[in-house]
Amino acid sequence: MDIYIIDGTRNFFHFPVNPEELSISRSKGYETITMLEYGEFDFAQGDKIKEISFSSFFPKDYDASYCRYSNLPTPQAATNSLNRFLVSKRPAQLVITGTGVNVPVYLISYNTSFRGGEPDDISFDITFRTWRDAKVKQKKTSNNGKTTNKSGSRTDLKTNNKTYTVKSGDSLSKIAKLELGDSSKWNTIYKLNTKLIGSNPNQIKPGQKLVMPT
Repeated sequence: MDIYIIDGTRNFFHFPVNPEELSISRSKGYETITMLEYGEFDFAQGDKIKEISFSSFFPKDYDASYCRYSNLPTPQAATNSLNRFLVSKRPAQLVITGTGVNVPVYLISYNTSFRGGEPDDISFDITFRTWRDAKVKQKKTSNNGKTTNKSGSRTDLKTNNKTYTVKSGDSLSKIAKLELGDSSKWNTIYKLNTKLIGSNPNQIKPGQKLVMPT
């Protein structure tokens, strides 16, 4: 399992340590109406917004037994990245591989703490709420006096992605060095293109268009 947050410009954050537990809260809205003679009745409404929350930490040093990748951001840099998602007014995409979670969300709560035995690490609790577009109907009057309804436009999470076309003799580490300036970031490219490349990251083929991280 890997957990990513991706914004509309394809900037993304990859959580370095998986949580022990992932919580997804779902509930249905309802309205209770009281009828004098008959008592209370519940009437179901639409589904409420889902909340996704977990706890983990940002390690100062890499440890292969629990870290998802080796090129770790510093705990403070990781915290700063999440703070930018917290204050952003636009939704981002939350992707949790292996769970089916791939939804637009707002980061609504992010709390950090420092533990005595691990002073250089930063522990955190984080909560996301799924984003739902408000489909507002707008009334528009035409020249003949007739009124029509028009749906309001939704926020666009997609932008034009930067791609790289694989050439003969290329490898992911070579592409990472050429495009990102660091050959060790080949795994980042692979994770964004796993479906295209397949299970073996060494078997890229000329002509394949790889989505590149920014």
